[in-house]
Amino acid sequence: MAGNIFGKLFRISTFGESHGSALGGVIDGCPAGLELNFDEIQYELNRRKPGQSSIVTQRNEPDQVNFLSGIFENKTTGTPIGFIIYNKDHKSDDYKHIQNIYRPSHSDFTYENKYGIRDYRGGGRSSARETICRVVAGAIAKQLIKDIKITSYVSSVGDISINKSYKELDLSRKSIERHPIRCPDPSIAEKMIYKIQKIKNKGDTIGGTITSVIQNVPIGIGEPVFDKLHAELGKAMLSINAVKGFEYGSGFYGTKLTGSQHNDLFYKNGKTKTNLSGGIQGGISNGMDIYFRVAFKPVATIMQKQKTIDRNGNFVLMEGKGRHDPCVLPRAIPIVESMIALVLADYWMYTKLSKLNTPQY
Repeated sequence: MAGNIFGKLFRISTFGESHGSALGGVIDGCPAGLELNFDEIQYELNRRKPGQSSIVTQRNEPDQVNFLSGIFENKTTGTPIGFIIYNKDHKSDDYKHIQNIYRPSHSDFTYENKYGIRDYRGGGRSSARETICRVVAGAIAKQLIKDIKITSYVSSVGDISINKSYKELDLSRKSIERHPIRCPDPSIAEKMIYKIQKIKNKGDTIGGTITSVIQNVPIGIGEPVFDKLHAELGKAMLSINAVKGFEYGSGFYGTKLTGSQHNDLFYKNGKTKTNLSGGIQGGISNGMDIYFRVAFKPVATIMQKQKTIDRNGNFVLMEGKGRHDPCVLPRAIPIVESMIALVLADYWMYTKLSKLNTPQY
């Protein structure tokens, strides 16, 4: 199976399945001498782990990361960083009823047709549990690019939305983490939680959006043509399970404006009066805030009977069992931030390398 490596200079290769014995990976390209804060790495994992509130899956995993290589006396050595996270609470019997059935909107049908075999236990490699490896690597990437501030929050659940710009919100860690939904608007957060609980009680699921803001990004991050910064961010977001859409800056709203309304006019030291470009022009960061939204679909596994097909093409009725998220959004926050950090760390390495290769006169 291809497609398990992300990044070019700062890159991660991952392995493992939802109900296998462990998941893990190798981070390659991390510079030597980076002093790591292991509490911050575990903090990010804790934000992603299951069982943290009543509106997420109740699978009980400690999600403790064990580093195997590439670190000595709390500092990176410049060699590959190997790590592993053991699965502790996988209940594979919850999936025996689908071993010969394809769940609607899951990868069951495509995986089996592509590879001739599939791990039906929790979706195997296609499970969102795979993203735990991204969070480990992303937590290290965040420490590498520590001067860049990455913030994400839940901006909508179903038809409930924050109708405010990110500039009008308190985006401190305390504000976002105050509610289990990770929405910085207290009144909207309560409505979101109520909506999810109501949907969950019906055996159903719901989707929504996450908004991300990246601040203190230097001018010049990104490469023209095929490696544009927004293109890499888009790919990173769309690689996350359940993501159905990505828009940055003015996004689709910008299609309703004229050029005179949409242009970001300069006013001082390269700064612009507006930022409908979303901090990126020509695929390169311009020093303004980068902001975007990511759309997540409702979780495909629902606790209701649905008509589907089995391996022989026969129609059958099936109903989800086990422990599943009624809404992925709160647990997806650290995943989104980790993928942002991985993209920026890769570009950071490019910038560092280009400076080393620039002749000094």
